[in-house]
Amino acid sequence: MTTATLTYDRTGATGRVTFPRVLRSEWIKLRSLRSTVWSFAIVIAVSVGLAVLLGLGIPAATGAVPADVQVRGVLQASLFGTFFGQLVIAVLGVLVISGEYSTGMIRSTLTAVPRRLPALWAKAVVLFVSSYVVGVVASTLAFLAASPILASKGFHASLFDGDVIMPILGGALYLAMVSVFALGLGAILRASAGGIAAALGLILLLPIVFTIAPLQWMHDWAPYLMMNAGLSSFGLGSFGGPSPLDTGQQMLVVAAWAAVSLTAGAILLKRRDA
Repeated sequence: MTTATLTYDRTGATGRVTFPRVLRSEWIKLRSLRSTVWSFAIVIAVSVGLAVLLGLGIPAATGAVPADVQVRGVLQASLFGTFFGQLVIAVLGVLVISGEYSTGMIRSTLTAVPRRLPALWAKAVVLFVSSYVVGVVASTLAFLAASPILASKGFHASLFDGDVIMPILGGALYLAMVSVFALGLGAILRASAGGIAAALGLILLLPIVFTIAPLQWMHDWAPYLMMNAGLSSFGLGSFGGPSPLDTGQQMLVVAAWAAVSLTAGAILLKRRDA
């Protein structure tokens, strides 16, 4: 009598944990959340709505308007929604990870990905790409909504002009980095309320405090705050007046805020119990 031996491919049957698989899992989780759909929908709706309102509110030109002023006027209307969109994206960034702590789902995530950090990197990649795409869509739709209104008032701009498309892409990149910054705060604090308060405080309230404080060093450091650098990078302006930094330096400042937050979150995720 012979004995049959059952063999199987361990790499295929056990389903090794690979980064593409973790990435796919995080994408499924992100798009399955109602908060994600609502947050992205709000960003688009606010951007388009404010663009239309600003377009209607800008008075018609009474004479010849320089080309750069025309482009600036259309861009201001098209990108103004980014100011409010960053707050929505920040809330979503915190909830992506803090929601798992509040429901206990983080234990399942870390059990499936025992090395932990790939799960955080996957969340960051998925959130970054999604926020960037939504930012591009929101600003593009806002431009398409505002440009006909402003064209009737003497302000003309082409979407495919480099002076238009680059700020639109820059605004979307800023939103994407805000999402990663907020994700890091969520990983640090592990609580939705605390994470949201910290994110909105650092993004929105800190620039206001640095602007109104009667201390020169705070005014000097104001351009290096996340929102000031981010909004100035695509021409929306900031608290505290003009920035001494160029566009590339401003984006590096925003990237540094996001990197520090995510790095701190990664260190604590690795060291603390779920």
